[in-house]
Amino acid sequence: MSRLSPRFDSYRERYNNIALSRDAAGVLLMRFHTGGGPFVWSEESHEELGHCFAEVGADRGNRVIVMTGTDGVWCETIDFASFSLSNPSEWDHTFYDGRKLLDNLLAIEVPVISAINGPARIHPEIPVLADIVIASETALFQDAPHFMGGIVPGDGAHVVWTHVLGPNRGRYFLLMGQELSAADALAAGVVGELLPEGEVVDRALAIAAQFAAKTDLALRYSRVLLTQRYKRLMQEGLSLGLGLEALAAIDLLAGMDKS
Repeated sequence: MSRLSPRFDSYRERYNNIALSRDAAGVLLMRFHTGGGPFVWSEESHEELGHCFAEVGADRGNRVIVMTGTDGVWCETIDFASFSLSNPSEWDHTFYDGRKLLDNLLAIEVPVISAINGPARIHPEIPVLADIVIASETALFQDAPHFMGGIVPGDGAHVVWTHVLGPNRGRYFLLMGQELSAADALAAGVVGELLPEGEVVDRALAIAAQFAAKTDLALRYSRVLLTQRYKRLMQEGLSLGLGLEALAAIDLLAGMDKS
C-alpha cells in the first residue's frame, strides 16, 4: 500500500454531493448523491466533481475507482436556478469548472469503472468516459439539457458521444435528444455489460477487486495508455465547445429577457 494513503482522511468527507469510501485493497467507491438521495446536477455538484477528481487522482492510495449514483438513478435532474450564466463573467466559473471536471477525471491514473445504476439524462458523458462501463437494465442515456433546450452541447458531450457512437450516430444522439435504452447502449458499444437492477454496483466492485490484484504499475500505466486519445480530443475540442456553448446560452437568455 502506498505511503501516501493516509491522505484519504483529508478529503473523504469534504464533498456534499459525493460519498467516498475505500477498502483495504485501495478500491475507492464514489457514490454521487444530493442530500442522500439521487444526484442533482447543480452549480455546487459541477464544481465539486472537478475538485474531487483532482484529489482522488493525487492520492496514490486509490488503486481502482468505482463511480455510481444513488437510489436507482445516475443523474436525471438539473437545478438550473443554481447556475448564473447570463454574461461572460458569470460563465467564467462554469468554463473553468467544466474544463477541470473532465480534465481531472482523465488525469486519474488508475482504472475507473462506472456502475450506471439507472437513468443518466444529465451529463452521461461522465460515466461513459470510464475504462469499464457497466449498467443496470434500468439505465438509459440522453443528453437532455443541451440542444433540446436551445444550448450548444459543447461541454464535452460533443467529444465523447461522437467518439463512442461514431460521428453520425453521435450527432444524431446530441441533436435529436435521442434516448438510448440500456439494451441499445449495449448494442452500440456504449456499455460492456448489463446487470439486473440492484446488482450493478456489486459487479463493479468484483471487477475492481480483480483489478486490484494487479501491480500498481500495471494499473497506472494501462490507464495512462488508454486515456491518451481522449486527452488529445479534449485538448482539441473542450475549450472551443464551452466557449461556443457560452455564447449561444448568453444569446438565448438575452432573447428571453427581451420577450
